[in-house]
Amino acid sequence: MKKLQMLCLCAFAFLYANTTFAQDSEVKNYDQGFRLGFGVNGGIPTDNDYRWALGGDVRLQYDLTKKTSLTLTTGFTNLFMKDQNGIEVKDLGFIPAKAGFKAFIWEDQFYVLGEVGAGFAVTNGYDQTTFLWAPGIGYANKYIDISVRYEDYNKFNTNQVALRLAYGFKL
Repeated sequence: MKKLQMLCLCAFAFLYANTTFAQDSEVKNYDQGFRLGFGVNGGIPTDNDYRWALGGDVRLQYDLTKKTSLTLTTGFTNLFMKDQNGIEVKDLGFIPAKAGFKAFIWEDQFYVLGEVGAGFAVTNGYDQTTFLWAPGIGYANKYIDISVRYEDYNKFNTNQVALRLAYGFKL
C-alpha cells in the first residue's frame, strides 16, 4: 500500500510539474484577424480584341499566420474593345468573384498570391460566366498594397496583365 501511495504521489507531482512548465513555455500566437482593402486596377489585355482594362475591387483578407492569408475578392472590371474595321464593338464589363491564398515570402512584406473564381459578364448584353484564375506578386505594408498579376478569362477569350494599387486596414 505504501508503494501505491508513493506511485500516486509521484504521478500527481509529475503531472502538476508538466502543467506548470507547459504554461511557462507557452508560445504566443499571431494575432489572427481580418483586413479589408480597396483597390484600383489597370491592365493590358494580351490579345488584339481589347485595348485596355480598368477596374476596382474590394478584398477581404483573413490572416492565418504572420506569413499566410486567405482572400476573397470582388469588384468590377471593364475590358475596352478596339474598333473592328470601323464597326463599333461594345466593351465587356464583368464582376469577378475570387478566393485566394497569399503567402509572404520575404521580409513579411513581399508576397505571392493565387486566386481562382468566376467572372460574371454584366454589361452591353453579354451574359457569359467564365472561370478565371490569377497568380500574382506584390508588396504590402500596414496600409498600402501594390501588386502585379496575370489574370486569365477562359470564356472571354482573353487575359490581362494588371497592376493593382490598394489601401487596406485591419477590421
